[in-house]
Amino acid sequence: MIDAYEDPGTPDRRGGARYLWWLVRCQPGRSVAGALLASVWMALLAAAPYLLARAVDEGLEPGDTAALAGWTAVLVVLGAVNSWVSVLRHRTMTRVRMDALFRTVKVVVGHAVRLGAALPRRTGAGEVVTIGVGDVHTISTALTVIGPGVGSVVVYGVVAALLLAVSPVLAGVVLLGMPVVALLVGPLMARLQRAEGGYRERQGVLTARMGDLAGGLRVLNGLGGKGLFADAFRRDSAVLREQGYRVGAVASWLQALGVGLPTVFLAAVTWCAARLAARGEISVGELIAVYGYVAVLVGPVAFLVDMGYQLSRGVVAADRVARLLRLEPEPEHGSADPPAEPAVLYDPESGVRVVPGRLTVLAAAHPADGAAVADRLGRYAPSDVTWGEVRLDEVALPQVRARILVAGPEADLFAGTLREVVSGRHERDPDALARAVRAAAAEDVVQGLPEGLDSPVSAQGRSLSGGQRQRVRLVRALLADPEVLLAVEPTSALDAHTEATVAARLRDARRGRTTVLTSTSPLVLDHADTVVHLVGGKVAATGRHRELLEREPGYRALVTRDAERETGQDIGPDAEEDAGQDAEGAVR
Repeated sequence: MIDAYEDPGTPDRRGGARYLWWLVRCQPGRSVAGALLASVWMALLAAAPYLLARAVDEGLEPGDTAALAGWTAVLVVLGAVNSWVSVLRHRTMTRVRMDALFRTVKVVVGHAVRLGAALPRRTGAGEVVTIGVGDVHTISTALTVIGPGVGSVVVYGVVAALLLAVSPVLAGVVLLGMPVVALLVGPLMARLQRAEGGYRERQGVLTARMGDLAGGLRVLNGLGGKGLFADAFRRDSAVLREQGYRVGAVASWLQALGVGLPTVFLAAVTWCAARLAARGEISVGELIAVYGYVAVLVGPVAFLVDMGYQLSRGVVAADRVARLLRLEPEPEHGSADPPAEPAVLYDPESGVRVVPGRLTVLAAAHPADGAAVADRLGRYAPSDVTWGEVRLDEVALPQVRARILVAGPEADLFAGTLREVVSGRHERDPDALARAVRAAAAEDVVQGLPEGLDSPVSAQGRSLSGGQRQRVRLVRALLADPEVLLAVEPTSALDAHTEATVAARLRDARRGRTTVLTSTSPLVLDHADTVVHLVGGKVAATGRHRELLEREPGYRALVTRDAERETGQDIGPDAEEDAGQDAEGAVR
């Protein structure tokens, strides 16, 4: 089975069927062993009726006790050997399925990491979640075709050959029966694949919406939009349920035919054998053997039908994986060297100019405007940003990431101890860690946990409050100690006292380094070396906080409104109208 640290290989991304075949080729020895063991297992099952016929014809009917005992002993040995083969087959096929499952998980996770910031813009989070939760299991189940699937085909040919020795008529019925079953079941499989594909598409969309709702539930409660989104989700769920019923209807017919058709087909074989025995054309032992062959064939024929069903679902699931793997990261053509020393970052689209070594705060009426500037300055969005004398997108991306860090307000927090969450993959100096915790005013977060920095934190920091998560993210960003730190709304979830503490300490912690924050809080703005007022995503004014308050009415209105909201004062009719529009836009 694939090792956790082993390279999973390069997948075939051209389609679902090709991806499944790639999974088989990744484990050739195990796949061949599974097919051989399954073939031997089923062939030995078919040999039992043959031996039973010999025991009847050569021992029981003529009264030869020695022959009867001999054939009985052979049957017992055959059963014991086949039990051992069955255990080996099951273990091998379990390894085949688990290898396919973990290999797919590694491929998907690895590709998601390679896509990086491009992933949310190319596909929804629900799509990746649905692949990880459901599709990988469907794909691994489809690989059962390697073992029992091949074995069913083999035993079908073996039984046909054995029946040919008994009666060409019976062999002909068996050989012609499977094409008839395929003609009846084939159209249903094609219909199932179409229905499954449509269901799977809508399921991914609904999963993404569920994640969005869960993440923004607190905001929706504040805006009064929870009921609106709940109604929309309820309607979409009802549509998905109806699609699920349609998929289930087709699947139930397939499963019913998978059991019913083989039984009817093999009953016809039994009836023909009984007629031949009544006319004396075959012996009693041969009749018993035919009954045994029929009993053996019921399983493989039913499995062949079910195999088509599982394979059809597997192709749909694998096609979703292949489609995700075909997404390409944003092209990287950068080869230029970055500035040797800290240099000015300039965004022509907004007019924002970030001077190195200073604390710059972007104040925008719409937080999205400030976040968009941060994304461009951090090279997470296409832009004409320059870094000193060179375009930012011409610098090799690893060098950009090593020196410029964008700390988003919803950056992922992985499960682990608090020390691991903030330190990442590097060991951090205890003194540097303590300084970062203090700068982010996160001492109470550490002290409030039972084991301090060694306390476990759940994925996405769900065991922490919103303000605690925000400070943990800030600790992580400060520990990285980048040359340029771009922090988007780093104090938006904090109370006024904690926010003021963070603003003061952050300035001291980053003294001499380039720091850009987005915020409209006067507690943060008052500590800035430079405040950039953005209107419509463009620079409207630049200066110190108190200077802008005196000479820029628009800036004063923006900051005053923010301050009044923090203190719970009346914000006036104009601001109330703006707030209502913001809430309406957020609900939409």
